[in-house]
Amino acid sequence: MAGFFVENFGCRATQADGAALERQFEERGLDRVSTAAQASVIVLNTCTVTSGADQDARAAIRRVRRQNPEAQIVVTGCYAQRAPEEIAALPGVSLVVGNSHKHQLAKIALRASGAPENPSSDFISLSRLTENQVLSTDNSIYVSDIFAHTELLAAPVFDAANERTRPNLKVQDGCDNRCSFCVIPFVRGQSRSLKLDRIISEVNTLIAAGYREVVISGINLGRWGRDLDLRPHSSGLETSGLRLQSLGSGETLTPEVQGPRSAFSKPDLASLVRAILSETALEKLRISSIEPMDWSDDLISLVASSPRIAKHAHVPMQSGSDAVLRRMHRKYRPWHYRHKIQKIRAAMPAAAIGADVMVGFPGETDSEFEATRRMIADLPFTYLHVFTYSPRPGTPAASMPDQVPVHVARERNRILREMAAEKKLAFMRSFLGKTLQAITLNVAGNYSGGEFTEALTDNYLKLRLRGCHQANRWMRVCVEDVVSGSLTGSACGLR
Repeated sequence: MAGFFVENFGCRATQADGAALERQFEERGLDRVSTAAQASVIVLNTCTVTSGADQDARAAIRRVRRQNPEAQIVVTGCYAQRAPEEIAALPGVSLVVGNSHKHQLAKIALRASGAPENPSSDFISLSRLTENQVLSTDNSIYVSDIFAHTELLAAPVFDAANERTRPNLKVQDGCDNRCSFCVIPFVRGQSRSLKLDRIISEVNTLIAAGYREVVISGINLGRWGRDLDLRPHSSGLETSGLRLQSLGSGETLTPEVQGPRSAFSKPDLASLVRAILSETALEKLRISSIEPMDWSDDLISLVASSPRIAKHAHVPMQSGSDAVLRRMHRKYRPWHYRHKIQKIRAAMPAAAIGADVMVGFPGETDSEFEATRRMIADLPFTYLHVFTYSPRPGTPAASMPDQVPVHVARERNRILREMAAEKKLAFMRSFLGKTLQAITLNVAGNYSGGEFTEALTDNYLKLRLRGCHQANRWMRVCVEDVVSGSLTGSACGLR
């Protein structure tokens, strides 16, 4: 039986796309293999958010070609959508399939056995989409205008550490924002949402398979539902009086949302969260990154009030300077952002609050960076993802004057990372001697304190749980210490 191997690069959305690609191949009778060297078809699902991501993809192409020179190498994802001819010219590449045709990738790859066949009428020639001359190669390029497509790949994704505990389900793709530094809308297309019935079905399937926490994610998750018409209808599930049995703990949960789905009149993220709570028995829902303007009072209240939603808010910030935010074409001002974070902290005193921050944006002065540093110092962040600006071809920011020298941007990155580490450590230490909920992961090990099982707390802290414990169990943990960036503790019992 022919085997396939999918390697993913980049964000959670790309990981979710990779899971959907695996489904495509499995439905056509191929077996998933564990290494590229074993595969007859190798799919590299790329990212292009930075120049470093592009370099990683090119290095991967060279690596898998060395490992398996006879394999068909298919390159897809955001880099493939942005620069297909550049990738097609690389030695060893058999096919380039953009995000626009990723939903047909397995069919294309299997149909193209040996010499690639001519694209059918639903494939638009690359030469019709760009003024650049198409390079002469022996490869096939399958790409078209991403804004003409409405498909959304969706399949739960499981990373190695969380294979049996925390599946990630992408429920939204694309972005209608036009941040001046970002290429993602041009490789992902317009914002589009997975339909509610499909989400409920996927979550219920995961619950039936024994999963206790599900993470919902998207490119711009807070925009979920804006493109849907959620007409009132009977869901077929009478939730009034529904009692949800917590798996394995013997605890009975009562849903926070009563009444059938017909009560939901507005298709937005809060209505999606309510539907998941009312129409599934999911023990814990975790919500990934949401833009600050999409943290409505309703959503904050919902997350804060439900014990079935993880106390975790990731709110991209990018900059604390009003001038920089304006040049970035962000849709909020620093005082708007500050107010949102303060609201979230007031509603959830023990929640993890994280942010994305960019340094070295074109024209960023010392005083503008200082505004960002001060805002970070003032706000109750528990972790940060700090990025150095990377110019992306075709974006407005790439041609802006006053590009910041690399050494200056790197120093600013270092300063913020050190601040983030201090804030994270203080947050972890605040739980010493207290009890937290944590889900056990599929990883065990040993350290000076003996055998441990890795776990993740409800509020997004890594934890080393003393002893050997079965994966995928929510437990109450007594926190004892902070060691090497993780909490340590002992089980106080099942949740």
